[in-house]
Amino acid sequence: MTKKVFIDGDVGTTGLQIRQRLESRSDIDLVRLPDDLRKDKDARRTALNSADAVILCLPDEAAKEAVSLIENPNVCVIDASTAHRVDEAWTYGFPEMAAGQRDAIRGSKRISNPGCYATGFIALMRPLTEAGIVPPFWPATCNAVSGYSGGGKAMIAEFETLPENGGTADNYRIYRTNLQHKHLPEMTVFGGLESPPVFTPAVGRYVQGMIVEIPLQLWALPGEPELVTLHEILSSAYAKERFVTVAPLSQSDATNDVQPEMLNNTNQLLIHVFGDVMGQQARLVAVLDNLGKGASGAAVQNLNLVLGVDEGLGLV
Repeated sequence: MTKKVFIDGDVGTTGLQIRQRLESRSDIDLVRLPDDLRKDKDARRTALNSADAVILCLPDEAAKEAVSLIENPNVCVIDASTAHRVDEAWTYGFPEMAAGQRDAIRGSKRISNPGCYATGFIALMRPLTEAGIVPPFWPATCNAVSGYSGGGKAMIAEFETLPENGGTADNYRIYRTNLQHKHLPEMTVFGGLESPPVFTPAVGRYVQGMIVEIPLQLWALPGEPELVTLHEILSSAYAKERFVTVAPLSQSDATNDVQPEMLNNTNQLLIHVFGDVMGQQARLVAVLDNLGKGASGAAVQNLNLVLGVDEGLGLV
């Protein structure tokens, strides 16, 4: 039996990629509105309530409005906005995050899709805070770079327009210098920290793909853990996962070329544990596609879980 799925906002960057991943599937009947009705409240209300599952690819306020329009208790909602990510009434949609998270998603009607930066940060930090290697009061820092697609339509247009026509010639740019990035609440809560990390995001002149890093002074952590201990904890956390891989230490030691675009168009997340054993320093690195595991791929993975089909259906 096919399931009806409505993507509210399927012409945006994330929504379009989700639609492309779903439109060829025989088990899904995509509900779509004509262009002239995409913003019609009554048409959206009907579509939202007639679907088995709804994926919201909207700005925060519009996502909240969409949820308010749903009266059918059987409709499952996957929200790709930041509106509900730390709402206790919603289930955080990162299946690999912790034991039981996958089952929680399967049984939920309200799922918040994680942010792209947050996915990388939590994947690196959560196993370490759960193991007590990094205490919750630790003053964490996180450095990251993303392709410009992560900035939405305005940033995409800026980078894809010639400077003489109002675009930018920037090859690399830091942003959110006020330290108020929208992903910080979920990074803090689900990373197992008591206070937000100092987060230094940047954007590069390429479309998609990202690197998220956490530097650690091992000598300053309780017990002065060894690099191999961090690697063992992360490897154990994701040993049975198909979409999260921890590179062997020997492979990381031999790696000098980690590119943010290397996992584009996949739902994969790759972790490297780099470090200086003698200097007792570590550099934890996560590579993922900000539009894949960081957005549309994650939404499809969550959809598969709530529909009761193979979690990796339609994903690579």
